[in-house]
Amino acid sequence: MNAGHSAAAVAGAPHLEQPGRATSILDLVGRTPLLDVTVMAPGLSPRVRLYAKLEGFNPGGSVKDRAALWMVRDGLASGQLHPGRTIIDSTSGNTGIALAMIGAAYGYPVTLVMPDNVSRERMRIVDAFGAQLIFSSGLEGSDGAIVRCRQVIAEAPERYFKPDQYNNPMNPQAHYESTGPEIWEATGGRVTHLVASIGTGGTVMGTGRYLKERHPAIEVIAAEPDDALHGLEGLKHMASSIVPGIYHQDELDRVVGVPTDAAYELVYQLGARLGLVVGQSSGAALWAAARVARDLDAGVVVMIFPDFGGRYLSTNLWAGWREWLQRNRRV
Repeated sequence: MNAGHSAAAVAGAPHLEQPGRATSILDLVGRTPLLDVTVMAPGLSPRVRLYAKLEGFNPGGSVKDRAALWMVRDGLASGQLHPGRTIIDSTSGNTGIALAMIGAAYGYPVTLVMPDNVSRERMRIVDAFGAQLIFSSGLEGSDGAIVRCRQVIAEAPERYFKPDQYNNPMNPQAHYESTGPEIWEATGGRVTHLVASIGTGGTVMGTGRYLKERHPAIEVIAAEPDDALHGLEGLKHMASSIVPGIYHQDELDRVVGVPTDAAYELVYQLGARLGLVVGQSSGAALWAAARVARDLDAGVVVMIFPDFGGRYLSTNLWAGWREWLQRNRRV
C-alpha cells in the first residue's frame, strides 16, 4: 500500500451524499455504493480488498446515466439542444435507456438506434420512457448501430441533437467529476487499482484521470473481451472495432482480456453466493480485478459494476445457468 494514500490526502475531496429529497429523477444520478466482494476471489493476500461500485443504483439502472446526463446538459448549455430538436444516438442499450429517461425528464423526444439483438427487457424499458427505436443488424453489433445512426442523421441533420457518446468529451468528464471523486472518498483515498470494462471507454478514462491526479501510483486497468467473436454484449474488443474518439489506451496501465465463459461463470456466482444479479460486463470486470489482485501483497482494488442483471435475463448470458446450478448446487 502506498504511504501517500492517507486521510490527509483526501482533505480536498468533495463530500458526496444522496439527496434526502429530490425535485427531479435526475437529482438521483450518482453517489452509488461500494460493495466488498473480496470473497469472490479466494486465495488473495489478507491485505487485499476488492470493492464493486454498484452503478445499477442509478435511477436509469446503469453507469450510463452519468455520461448521458452530462452530455445532454452540455447540449442544452451550448444551444445545440433546443426545442424542436430530437435527441438521437446509437447504443447497445444502457446509454439509450439513460437518454430516454433524461429526455422524458427534460421534455425532449428521443430516437435510439440499437442492434436488433439487444435484450427484450432493454427494448421495453426504452419504450416505457416514450423513446422511438430504430434497429440495426445485430450481426454488426454496436458498430452497425453507429453507422445506421449516421445515416438517419444525414437525412435531416437539422432535426437532431446527437450526444455522440463515443466521441463526446462530456462522457469521460462525467466520470472525472462524479465517479472518480466518489471512489476516492468512499475508500478514504486508499484505492490502489481501478478496473472497468470498455464500452465507449468513458468510464475508465474519466474515472482513471481523476484518480491518477489524486495519486499517480493508482493503476488504471481496462477489461475487454479477449476475442473479436465474444458474448460480452455492450463491450468492445478494441482491435476489431471502431475505436471511440474518447478512448486513449496510452492513459491505461494495462488492458486485460476476459474470456466470455469466465465472465458468465462469475455472474452466476455473484447471484448464487452474494444475492447480487448483474450483467456480463460486471462479470468481466470482476474476472479482470481478481486477476490483478492475485499479484498484490496489499491493495484496494475497485471495479465498476455497470448495471444489475434484470435487463439481461432473456439473453444468452443465462442460457447455461441451469446447467451451472446443477453442477454447483449446495447439498
